[in-house]
Amino acid sequence: MRAPRSAVCAAALLTAGCAVGPDYHKPAAEVPAAWQPEPPWHEAVPDDAGLKGRWWELFQDPDLNPLVERALANNQNLRVAATRLEQARDEVTVTQSAFYPQLGLTALADRSKTSAERPLAQYSEPNYSTVQNNFVLGPTVNYEVDLFGRIRREVENSRAYAQQAGADFENARLMLTAGLVTDYFELRELDAEIGVVRHSLDLEHDALNFVTARHDLGDATGLDLAQQQALVDSSAAQLELLQDQRAQYEHAIATLVGTPAPGFSMTPAVNALAVPTIPVGLPSDLLQRRPDVASAERAMAAANARIGVAKAAYFPTIDLGPTLGVPNAGWQSNALSTLFSAPSRLWSIGLSATQTLFDAGKTSANVRIAKADYTAAVASYRQTVLSAMEEVENGITGLAALDRAATHANASVQSAQRAFDIANDSYKGGIATYLDLITAQQTLLADERQAVQIHGQQFTTAVYLVKALGGGWGEGGMTASRN
Repeated sequence: MRAPRSAVCAAALLTAGCAVGPDYHKPAAEVPAAWQPEPPWHEAVPDDAGLKGRWWELFQDPDLNPLVERALANNQNLRVAATRLEQARDEVTVTQSAFYPQLGLTALADRSKTSAERPLAQYSEPNYSTVQNNFVLGPTVNYEVDLFGRIRREVENSRAYAQQAGADFENARLMLTAGLVTDYFELRELDAEIGVVRHSLDLEHDALNFVTARHDLGDATGLDLAQQQALVDSSAAQLELLQDQRAQYEHAIATLVGTPAPGFSMTPAVNALAVPTIPVGLPSDLLQRRPDVASAERAMAAANARIGVAKAAYFPTIDLGPTLGVPNAGWQSNALSTLFSAPSRLWSIGLSATQTLFDAGKTSANVRIAKADYTAAVASYRQTVLSAMEEVENGITGLAALDRAATHANASVQSAQRAFDIANDSYKGGIATYLDLITAQQTLLADERQAVQIHGQQFTTAVYLVKALGGGWGEGGMTASRN
């Protein structure tokens, strides 16, 4: 039994050879000049702890947090991503198993008869027909000597793929939470807008009653009455459209939280919260936080490892195992009674090498394919980085523009309210025409809806920026502004 163990140990020493193919070095990513980070440039290493974060709690909305928890627990797309991650991790175990000998047990029992007419082994001696038993029992060891690093590159590929699957899971989690929070704030914006239209509709109904009374007394024309009725009908139509839009967002939220849409509803509420302040940090930190950037970087590492796997086909495959179809060690006898006797002991060990001499360019083509795959992965990584920079810049400029727009919109609402009050009093006093009153009503409604829409856009843009930044900060990384 010493010979097989010695051979296995010797073969294991051979695996210390260098793996063929290029070692992985992450290519540099171009950073826009307007947002140049300070050196050194940090690699985008997948970091699960850094990618996770209960960022939605930053908005301090008690109705939002339970919805996100339900989505994380019940969303089916997130479960698919989690399953893919478990599969990728198990694939690493499968690939790493090739580093170790494959142990088995051979047990054979047969009874056979040889032919007397078989070809002669020696022409001077005739053949005879014989009937005999054959009993074999013993372990087998098969081991591929990874002299040229094919297995090491395959393990490197599977590990990078598992890390990529982890980043993809975090990206799916981020996309789910960001989509849910965005839909939630869109719905709350519609709640506020519906409230504005309903209040305006109540005022328009009051105005319609007033104009109707004046018309009956002969103090208002039929044109005044028709114009006010048209204004009421127009606002009622807008209200129906807004309620339909709200229902669609409500159904979308139901799907995200894993609940059938017909059995889900949300009580209307007006969002009176302030938009939080979101620090953007450095681009180098951004690339460490964003899971899609981490996924693209791990895809490069996996593609680089596959080049080594393809190049390993140029070299022979060396296998260590039993020879002559018998176990590495064990017993063989023609009778069970003598199977475990000393003369029945056997062992066998052999080393085989297989080298492809001609494959019509198959190996070279596979190497070119692997290199092209790596080139594409590098381009995809750099494009992902560029898109990340673009999204952050859009979020920053968008929030700044919306903040200025909100200031102007609030001032416009105040001015429109004063104009409406003056026009209403003037019309009732017989000073202003009814056209002045209608114009003031429409202006006030438009300005109030615009202010509500801008406020909602501030929240959705804040969510967009959080998503662009990767969605995760350490404790104290964000503060809410209460202006």
